[in-house]
Amino acid sequence: MSEQPYKNVYNLTSEQIESLDSAENLMEMHDLNASEELLLKMLEEDPQCIPVLNNLGVLYGKHFCEFEKAIEYYSKVLEIEPDNAWARDERRRYQRYASYD
Repeated sequence: MSEQPYKNVYNLTSEQIESLDSAENLMEMHDLNASEELLLKMLEEDPQCIPVLNNLGVLYGKHFCEFEKAIEYYSKVLEIEPDNAWARDERRRYQRYASYD
């Protein structure tokens, strides 16, 4: 296995990294249901995995337009990691979208 091009700040296992890569690839290929299934399975195994929560936020907000669900996942990230600026910004964006529903 080649060296990772990024620092593993969340101490993810190699299995988690491979699964996240797979979920992201599935999203890119628009196999959204398979990506959702994989991410939700990962979340069951580790309910506080920030990369999984963030990816679910992306999936529900950007791809499914389920803004309330996206907000829920970004809020969970912020409960665990209050200084996560990316999750805070994404949550704020989807809160604006949700207010137009």
